[in-house]
Amino acid sequence: MSTPQFWSTPLRYIRWAAHEKPAILAALCIGFMGPVSLVTIPPIRHALGDVDPEPVPMTYPIPQGPRVIPKGYDDE
Repeated sequence: MSTPQFWSTPLRYIRWAAHEKPAILAALCIGFMGPVSLVTIPPIRHALGDVDPEPVPMTYPIPQGPRVIPKGYDDE
């Protein structure tokens, strides 16, 4: 049983795909960069001084004291 051409000579197949099917090769390269970027980008961000923002509050803060009712908006 013969092996597929990609697994027997991957560099030769990539060179062929770059000439014959450049859109598919570009899409594969962009797709492979996704998982790699998940591992490499966060340490680079922190090394350059970027900090993670504080989490968004999940509740609305309740103001202290009585409620202030606005004046001058009554329908008369």
